[in-house]
Order: sequence, then structure tokens, then C-alpha cells
Amino acid sequence: MAKKSKASAPTDRKAKIQAAQKQQGAGANKIVVATVVVVVAIIAVVAGVIWVEQSRQDEATGGGNALPPGVSALGEGFPAFQDVTANSGAPTVDVYEDFQCPACASFEAALGSTLQDLAQSGRITLVYHVKNFLDDNLRNDSSTRAGNAAFCASDDGKFEPYHNQLYAQQPANEGDGFSDETLTSIATSVGISGDALSTWETCLTAGRYDDYVNSVEEASFADGVRGTPTVRINGEDIELAAIQTPELLIQAIEVATE
Repeated sequence: MAKKSKASAPTDRKAKIQAAQKQQGAGANKIVVATVVVVVAIIAVVAGVIWVEQSRQDEATGGGNALPPGVSALGEGFPAFQDVTANSGAPTVDVYEDFQCPACASFEAALGSTLQDLAQSGRITLVYHVKNFLDDNLRNDSSTRAGNAAFCASDDGKFEPYHNQLYAQQPANEGDGFSDETLTSIATSVGISGDALSTWETCLTAGRYDDYVNSVEEASFADGVRGTPTVRINGEDIELAAIQTPELLIQAIEVATE
């Protein structure tokens, strides 16, 4: 029987070592590939979360030049109660106001609810033009901030109650302005809560509608509005002395409807 050559023993050991190294290398490669796959998956998830959050932020902020619902261009007024279809021949009542204006607060206390009732019943189309000229006069930015806050509320269908509460809670001393705490308190008082409140807060902080408020001021000034409140029925200025009571306001609207 032939004897196994001693010279072949080192060769066999070398082959076994190389085979073992290949198996170990293959195992290591599998571990590396699996690790890379996991890392890539984590990155994708994180990127997706960031993208969703950024999209939410972009939607909420609008870059400061967004338009409120129902407004098609900068400078246009905001149509109230957009879910109501006005009666045939119903006049348009444009109201020009500044949220820091004491006379506007008095006007709203006397006639605001009448105007809104008429709009909700379809007897008029009510359009608000929110101005901010008092920011310059009073050396603050509360008119713009309050206007922006109200239009942030419009994203949740709460413009009208927010508008009303701004006048109801107008600071007693003209020029004191609205604090962020007051603006937020009003948001919660009109029913903005949960995720909608978080979106509203982002909108407020970012000044989503600042450019829109500025554009309304510029457009109304160019259109001859020099003071607040100013009321126009079908484009014609109405003397406030002629509509100091709900009955007189309704009479003026009925005349415009004939």
C-alpha cells in the first residue's frame, strides 16, 4: 500500500486554512451588508419624518405671503361666512377695520353682530378688509400680528369668532397691543385645539399672513380709505352717523338692495 507523502501535509493544511478564511470572509460580508441595509432603512425613516414635518411647517408658514381661504389675490378683502350663498341681488358690505382701533371696537359692539346675522342669512355679502396702519401710529406691530392671528384662525374656519374676540378683548389703553398669550388664549376660546392649535401657533409665529395684511392696507389706502372703521355698501361710502343703530343699518342695506 502506498504511503501518503509527507510533503502534501502542509499543502492540505494551507488549503483548509484558505477555505476557512473564505467562509469567515463570506460571513463577515453578510454581516456588513445586513448592517448597511439596516442603516439605510433608518436613514430613510428619519428622512421621511423630517420631510413630513418640513411639509407641515411649510404649509403652516406659507413663507409669510400666503392667502387666506377664499381670497384669490393680495389686496383683496376676506369674505366672511364662505359657506353661505348670498340671496340674489344681495348687496356687498365692505368693512375696513384695524384691530387696534377703539372706534372699530365700538362699531363692532354696536353693529357687528347685526352685520354677521345679515351675512349668515344671505341678505348681504360681508367682506372684511383688515388694515394695519395703526402699527406705524402706535409704534408697535399688534395690528399686523392680530390680523395674522385671525387669518391663521380662518384656516380652521374660525375667522369670525376670532375677529369678534379680538375686539371684545382689545386692550383698554390704545397702543398696549396684543400679547402672544392673549392671541393664543383667544384661539383656544373659539375652539381651536389639538393639532389645529399647534398649526395655528406655527402660523402665528411664522407670520404666515403678514404680507397679506400689508397688501390689504396698501390696496385700501390706494382705494381712498383713510380711516377706520369705513363701511361701503356696493362700493359706496356710508356715513357712520347714518347707521348708528341696527335698524338704521338694515334700512341702508334695504335701500341698496332695491
